[in-house]
Amino acid sequence: MQICLRLLIVAWLAIGSAFGFSFGNDAASTDKRAAPTVDRIFVANLPSEARHTLALIKAGGPFPYERDGIVFGNFEKRLPLHPRGYYREYTVKTPWRRDRGPRRIIASRDNHYYYTDDHYRSFRQIVE
Repeated sequence: MQICLRLLIVAWLAIGSAFGFSFGNDAASTDKRAAPTVDRIFVANLPSEARHTLALIKAGGPFPYERDGIVFGNFEKRLPLHPRGYYREYTVKTPWRRDRGPRRIIASRDNHYYYTDDHYRSFRQIVE
């Protein structure tokens, strides 16, 4: 009976860790404000539309979309955690779309810039 119970516990832990569950023993699980890791992208590797949007942000506009410059809430918590209002979002034109499309640049208050081409599912910090 004890062997079966031990095997069940080991299997439960293995399955849980395979799916990314934490069981409270690592530092990340205790630090709720641990910064997420964000990949990087060089400005030269951005699409031309994103480079244009970045230049508009740095120049202070004018912006082509009414919602450009609104507060980005970081509800997905995929960017480093900061108080509300720390991030602003700007649309990156997607030529084959009639709407705003999925591409954005997120600008932080301290001039860090993040690019997403999948509507906030992933971000890459822009390296200049």
